[in-house]
Amino acid sequence: MSHQIEHSGVVQHVGDGHVQVLIVQTSACAACKVASYCNAAESKEKLIDVYCDNAADYQVGQTVTVTASQRVAAKALLWGFGLPFVVMVTVLVVVLLLTDNEVAAALGGLLALAPYYGVLYLLRRRLRDQLSFAIK
Repeated sequence: MSHQIEHSGVVQHVGDGHVQVLIVQTSACAACKVASYCNAAESKEKLIDVYCDNAADYQVGQTVTVTASQRVAAKALLWGFGLPFVVMVTVLVVVLLLTDNEVAAALGGLLALAPYYGVLYLLRRRLRDQLSFAIK
C-alpha cells in the first residue's frame, strides 16, 4: 500500500520557486462508463501550488504528477478541521456552563474561530513548508 497521495495535472503557471498545477479531481462515478447518463457524476478542477527550488525546469502545459504524503494530508486535516472543531466545541460548552445562554454559547463558539484562523494566517509560511506538495 502506497503512503503517497498522487494526482496527475498540467502546469498552469511557473514562477520563482513556485509552480501552479491544475488537477481534475473526479468522483468514482465520473470514471463510470454510463456516467454521461447519470446526474451523480462530477469532477472538480483545482489549482495546486507547489513550492520547489527547480521551478524553472517546468513549462506551462507540461503534464506532471503532484504528490503528498498521507502524513501531510492528516496534518492538514487536523489544522484545518480537527483543531477548530475542538476549539469551537470547548468554547461552546464553557460559555454554556458559565452563562446558561445557548445563543451566547453558539456565538462564542463561532467567534472563537476568528482568532484561531487569524493565527493560522500569521503562520501560513511556516505551515506551507510543513504541509506542501511535491512534483514527482
